[in-house]
Amino acid sequence: MNTQDLIKLAIKAKEEMTYAPYSKFRVGACVEMEDGSVYSGGNIEIASYSATNCAERTAIFKAVSEGKRSIVKIAIAADSKDVFPCGICRQVIREFGDNTKIIIANSENDYKTYTIEELLPHSFNKKDLGVSDNV
Repeated sequence: MNTQDLIKLAIKAKEEMTYAPYSKFRVGACVEMEDGSVYSGGNIEIASYSATNCAERTAIFKAVSEGKRSIVKIAIAADSKDVFPCGICRQVIREFGDNTKIIIANSENDYKTYTIEELLPHSFNKKDLGVSDNV
């Protein structure tokens, strides 16, 4: 899938899939997996904020629950400019994508692309536990 189409889906997720009644801060994400399948998700806020789930993890967990294990790229769109994944989301992205492209989108034509290594350098991962990629 081309980058602009993935961004469109992330923007759509932001607009249609979020549940953010407290902060009103909407984030959408769309993840493309190795087989070309795509999964979208929005952030889901809970009154007890610690139970909140970010858009990136919502989309990734949907993919993983369907048996997908390798992220090619993820687009993230939010209500403000240049919103990056939180630390927990970066670690989840790392788990399922050593070479993942992370697209921080402000609009379909205003975006920046990063690698997981740029956003989470020297990260701990399954290889540190002696586990192969074929978990």
